[in-house]
Amino acid sequence: MDLSTFKHKTRIQVRFKDIDKLGHVNNANHLTYFELSRVNYLADVIKTPIDWSKDGIILARIEVDYKSPILLEDEVWVYAKVSRLGTSSYDMDYVIVRIANDVTTLAALGKSVQVCFNYETSKPIKMPPDWRAFIENFER
Repeated sequence: MDLSTFKHKTRIQVRFKDIDKLGHVNNANHLTYFELSRVNYLADVIKTPIDWSKDGIILARIEVDYKSPILLEDEVWVYAKVSRLGTSSYDMDYVIVRIANDVTTLAALGKSVQVCFNYETSKPIKMPPDWRAFIENFER
């Protein structure tokens, strides 16, 4: 996995509540880790405040491929990038890595589709031009 194509990463604090009976992070938590990374990406890349009560983003699709378990003591990072920009939607790719004993291991891969959305009309909207410009500039 070539992490050099990812310009954004988020450190994840693995919490005791994330661990299941088998001693590793329960699979449902990977989606939460993607979400945290996605929100941090937007905050870091899109420089204008988002009025979530009016226009925002909805998650239309998400997928995950599990590669290796994450343990409580692991250092965990989620790498994220926008891999496709459409008129009103965009795709994000994710890589979760775990670091233990100075060894970095691929833990999971993910992909999500987000749709720009107006909550007042309950309809998709075109991506705001400033969002597109910030994302394109960042991902260059």
